Amino acid sequence: MVPKLLAFTKMPISDVSSDLTIEVGASSFALHKFPLVSRSGRIRKLLLEAKDSKVSRVNLSAVPGGAEAFELAAKFCYGINVELTLSNVATIRCVAHFLEMTEDFAEKNLEARAEAYLKEMVFPNTSNSISVLKCCESLLPLSEEISLVNRLINAIANNACKEQLTSGLLKLDHTFPAKTAQNIEPETPSDWWGKSLAVLNLDFFQRVLSAVKSKGLKQDMISKILINYAHNSLQGLVVRDPQLVKGSLLDLELQKKQRVIVEAIVGLLPTQSRKSPVPMAFLSSLLKTAIAASATTSCRSDLERRIGLQLDQAILEDILIPANSHGSNHSTLYDTDSILRIFSIFLNLDEDDDEDSHMRDESEMVYDFDSPGSPKQSSILKVSKLLDNFLAEVALDSNLMPSKFIALAELLPDHARIVSDGLYRAADIFLKVHPNIKDSERYRLCKTIDCQKLSQEACSHAAQNERLPVQMAVQVLYFEQIRLRNAMSGGHNQFFFGAINGQFPQRSSSGAGSGAISPRDNYASVRRENRELKLEVARMRMRLTDLEKDHVSMKQELVRSHPANKLFKSLAKKLSKLNALFRINGIKPMGGKASSENRFVFQKRWRHSVS
Repeated sequence: MVPKLLAFTKMPISDVSSDLTIEVGASSFALHKFPLVSRSGRIRKLLLEAKDSKVSRVNLSAVPGGAEAFELAAKFCYGINVELTLSNVATIRCVAHFLEMTEDFAEKNLEARAEAYLKEMVFPNTSNSISVLKCCESLLPLSEEISLVNRLINAIANNACKEQLTSGLLKLDHTFPAKTAQNIEPETPSDWWGKSLAVLNLDFFQRVLSAVKSKGLKQDMISKILINYAHNSLQGLVVRDPQLVKGSLLDLELQKKQRVIVEAIVGLLPTQSRKSPVPMAFLSSLLKTAIAASATTSCRSDLERRIGLQLDQAILEDILIPANSHGSNHSTLYDTDSILRIFSIFLNLDEDDDEDSHMRDESEMVYDFDSPGSPKQSSILKVSKLLDNFLAEVALDSNLMPSKFIALAELLPDHARIVSDGLYRAADIFLKVHPNIKDSERYRLCKTIDCQKLSQEACSHAAQNERLPVQMAVQVLYFEQIRLRNAMSGGHNQFFFGAINGQFPQRSSSGAGSGAISPRDNYASVRRENRELKLEVARMRMRLTDLEKDHVSMKQELVRSHPANKLFKSLAKKLSKLNALFRINGIKPMGGKASSENRFVFQKRWRHSVS
């Protein structure tokens, strides 16, 4: 195959027959020695070193870019104008180096022209540099040998930092009302060139990210670039029907690609912290992919710690991590071991904070851990609700072992929950799905539920729940009876009930732990309940007083109507004694303080009358 070059209308030797054939792969070019030797040092050396002075065929199979790249170089040797573009400048630069088309052999040679284009059009522009860097992937290893790849990467990093500074100044200008004509936030560099990094292969992408990080690019921009790259690179590796390829060569190849990409992205993530710019949803997706692709333990541990640091920002979908079944039919639906480690990391953060507390300013330590408004307490309350929802979801899995479910239920401390209804609901679902659970495990699971923190509806349900141990049902009824007695007696001992009995020194019978609600808020709630109960008791006393007055008037009417009847006189005396007996037993006028026993008597009558 001899491709035809363009007609050499401007060359004086255009009518001369070819005296040299250049072979590039499967292609052959019929050319002339003089124009090639005058520009290419490599072809000159090959002809000089040839034993046969009349050599007419040269093999250049190693030309970077193949036949198309050599054709451009040959046209340049014949004086034909070669237009340099972003798509061919890397190829021309490499082929010029390969053919040694330098200034040593001719002025304004091809290598010099390619260098001038790179300096003027490519290196100053980030997007152009990325486009040319992409072309270098097919020109390895020569593009590395001539340092073209490193120069492009450094140019991208330098331009990114310059653009970051420029965007910062623009944001500063937009803060002045006189200059802000429209509330449009200027684009960040990651918005208009970060997306183009997704076209690079993993090796070049890692090198670019490492370079921009070393130059000081902000972590939130790095996070955006990583998210975009992961979305584009992993999206094509998702199998629509995993059952068709599980265990096949295709499945193994996809897992390998996913594992390499995920491990590389995790290695490029910003520094771990509670205020990390990496979104929780992205970390969760990476962990799910890492588990599915059987990534290294260090990779999964890194992701678990990052999620644990920001666990208060997570939603249920973020922690529903599918388990890697490995073809087993009896595996669980979700990876509870990973979730257990994540929650443990979150709970251990308080110990780390205590070690660093001496370095904090006193003004930063105004919060108490047990205060509802403290950042720590608000976070742990969010996490407790998240865990209860997760337990309710995994409780539906019939393959989940009771020991793992109980370990998750026992994980949080007592002050983490204000109300135990969520935990009770999850435990009830688990007992319903696992009817054959051992009695010891059933008792241990129900022991995690604080009966004093159950709402009235949950207590009513628990008292009639046949799946619960008898001990818990009795405990629920006992606490309800104590709560009702304290409420009817004025509620003065309600808040201190746990301390009096000595069983729950940190909890109150009102349903909120001392760590979950401050004593001031709890006392205010108890006072409101007491006022309502006292009003009801006052109404009952008023009705009783009216009945007593009616009774006295009836007695007087009877006496006046039969003054001579001794039987009525004796009856009147007995009734007066009976009335005195009632007054002795504690029924006093409004404003008086009745005894607790007398209030308990009227409490029973009131309950009986209402029911």
